[in-house]
Amino acid sequence: MFTTFTLLIAVGWGFRLVLNWGLRLRFDLALSIPQALACALVVLAVLPDLLKPIPFPLPLSFTLGVLLPDFFFRRGSQ
Repeated sequence: MFTTFTLLIAVGWGFRLVLNWGLRLRFDLALSIPQALACALVVLAVLPDLLKPIPFPLPLSFTLGVLLPDFFFRRGSQ
């Protein structure tokens, strides 16, 4: 059985995959988030609610699933 953490990572990764696919078909765009922003979003997801400067409703596992391609792959600007 998969844990909730693993399933939410898979859902986040699937969401990112479908979003990239739709943007590529409709507008011929590729979604890419700078690594500094991706790190900031992960840190924001890790912080407890009491210490968050702004409300961030997504759990850490979903955030990681969405941002994993940006951590592992670097896209060149064209």
